[in-house]
Amino acid sequence: MQNSEFTRRDVRERRRDTLGRLAAERDVWVSTAHPDHGPHQVPLWFVWHQEALWMCTTASSATVRNVREEPRVRLSLPDTLDVVLLQGEAECFPAEDVPTAAADAFTAKFGWDPREEERPYVYVRVAPRTVRAWRGERELRGRVVMRDGAWLE
Repeated sequence: MQNSEFTRRDVRERRRDTLGRLAAERDVWVSTAHPDHGPHQVPLWFVWHQEALWMCTTASSATVRNVREEPRVRLSLPDTLDVVLLQGEAECFPAEDVPTAAADAFTAKFGWDPREEERPYVYVRVAPRTVRAWRGERELRGRVVMRDGAWLE
């Protein structure tokens, strides 16, 4: 399939569009791996707050178990015509230890506060080290918009 409707964006346009999607999107696919149990992928709600994605899941989830064993993760926004792939290392924050501003941003976006749940929840923070963004074959070249944690100009 060819995407002839898209014009090739420069790195600044891709960065702007990526940041817009990170602010607006609701779901992200989170890929983790455990040394003994292998890969795991799950969609989670997220909020983009202070240059990081913040997600939340139960403390007993495979995502949390995997991140504690192997913090390197890959994330992707759910659109194959406007691809955004992120890589970074995840950090886990029990609900009682999460920075208030991040938890409040998550609650404001979703109208749900995991800190008030009976079951224990963990916030997972990923500050991307690499971001790739492209729309169709025309943009495969130059798709890296962040390298080593710094946005490209």
